[in-house]
Amino acid sequence: MSRPLAISADHIRVSPSPAGVDPLRMPSHVAVIMDGNGRWAKARGLPRMVGHSAGVEALKTTLRLCNDWGIGALTAYAFSTENWSRPEDEVNFLMTLFERVLQQELESLEREQIKIRFFGETKDLPKRLQELIFEATERTIGNKGIKFNVCTNYGGRRELVIAAQRLAQRCVSGELDPSSIGENELEAELFTAGEVDPDLLIRTSGERRLSNFLLWQLAYAEIHVTDVLWPDFDDVAFAKALIDYQSRCRRFGGLDPIEADQLGSK
Repeated sequence: MSRPLAISADHIRVSPSPAGVDPLRMPSHVAVIMDGNGRWAKARGLPRMVGHSAGVEALKTTLRLCNDWGIGALTAYAFSTENWSRPEDEVNFLMTLFERVLQQELESLEREQIKIRFFGETKDLPKRLQELIFEATERTIGNKGIKFNVCTNYGGRRELVIAAQRLAQRCVSGELDPSSIGENELEAELFTAGEVDPDLLIRTSGERRLSNFLLWQLAYAEIHVTDVLWPDFDDVAFAKALIDYQSRCRRFGGLDPIEADQLGSK
């Protein structure tokens, strides 16, 4: 039986922050590249599919921790546009797994006030999965709790191409003056329109690349890489990521406040 998400309906943090983490300096939005499912299974002599199933449980745990610790949004890289190149049986398993998880968890998502959105070209997914995605989105659209974004058939470059095409169409139709296009206009055409950019990106399994994930949105995100394989990503690994995040000085291209004060005193 699938374990319920057990997230508080009123979105109030019900668990204290882990030791060493400042509850007042939490990222508002965390993005995760969930890498290492296959290696986790291989190390245990198990089929890759078992690793993907274990990865779902790790994602549910991470979502629960985000809510408990006062993090308002979680975005997960579930299936990339490049993942279609994997063996057919693995791709089919992943599509079936997505369907099963949505069917099992939708009532919990709705009851526990989680708002779920899907970023990517969902029109290319199996019809039944498209139906479940539409249903989950519609049934949770008014929820006031944590935002849970799932990137499915998503590619960062493809997202930017589609946004550019939409802007070009608006220019051709006379609706938009090309000279008026700025960052706000482009952001409005992205899959993530209306979502706050992630403050923290976590990538598991030790890989050190973005893998075509949220190329625009991660421009100023802090990046935490851990050698932990995704199915083993737990509260301890998450706490280490948050401690690392809180140790950073986020300047957004400017100066450290201390450096600015020193310059001002000269």
